[in-house]
Amino acid sequence: MTRALEFGRRESASGQATSLVVFLHGYGADGNDLLGLADPLAQYMPDTVFVAPNAPEICVVNPGGYQWFPIPWIDGSSEEAAMRGMAAAANDLNAFLDTIMADEGMTPEQVMLVGFSQGTMMSLHVAPRRSAPFAGVVGFSGRLIEPEQLADDVVSRPPMLLIHGDHDDVVPPQSLPDAANALTAAGFEVFVHVMKGTGHGIAPDGLGVALAFMRQRLGLDLPE
Repeated sequence: MTRALEFGRRESASGQATSLVVFLHGYGADGNDLLGLADPLAQYMPDTVFVAPNAPEICVVNPGGYQWFPIPWIDGSSEEAAMRGMAAAANDLNAFLDTIMADEGMTPEQVMLVGFSQGTMMSLHVAPRRSAPFAGVVGFSGRLIEPEQLADDVVSRPPMLLIHGDHDDVVPPQSLPDAANALTAAGFEVFVHVMKGTGHGIAPDGLGVALAFMRQRLGLDLPE
């Protein structure tokens, strides 16, 4: 049984909708944490609807926020509980994605997943296991969970953009090449960008690279 995810939504700036961006927040945050990115992006993606669900569980260490799954080294949970939580959250997220695409009248090639930290972990786990590829996945400051399982589990291969700060002290910067190598080995088209002097966050240069990737992959750079 899946859990319904609450979410925030920003209408497209033009009133026309030809694409959908789904933001997936990090551990202890909520959908509003990333939905604010719609403000700087909307002027360059005027026909895009932006949505940002809350993760399904109240965060153990920050009850004002949410978590996709427990993190043992932060909350003292077991590895088994973390993997069970991730599997349950993946089911919840897949159900949300199916529903929101139907509600917005979007097909997978019109959808972009944009994750941050734990939201990136969810994006990199869920997207390759869906039957149809999304337009792309942007993963900020995250890592690939169970890379050894990817080649066996992959069903679809959306293009991937991985972005990480080189001063990240929460998710190690080495997580970027580790994920990129595993994804490339599994047949994905992977792009990477390192935000110099950036910790666990999203710097302007990273957001700019993400914007260019999304516009290209959603076909927004094509001539009229």
